[in-house]
Amino acid sequence: MARRIVTLDEKIDKAEAAVAAAKAKYDAALDELEKLVEKRKQQDDKKVLAAYHAGDKTADEIVAFIQSDGEDGE
Repeated sequence: MARRIVTLDEKIDKAEAAVAAAKAKYDAALDELEKLVEKRKQQDDKKVLAAYHAGDKTADEIVAFIQSDGEDGE
């Protein structure tokens, strides 16, 4: 049987196609990650707001606590 010789241009075309497919897969995965991170952030925002409404601290007290970097508690 005779072997078919693969030209350099064919190898380049094949490599470019592989890179394009990998980039498309990466882009799709990155989009999914960004959506999930945003969803988690929204859930965290809801938790904080619910805790604020259920608590007896003022918004200023909460902001001061967050900005204190744990100086009072450590």
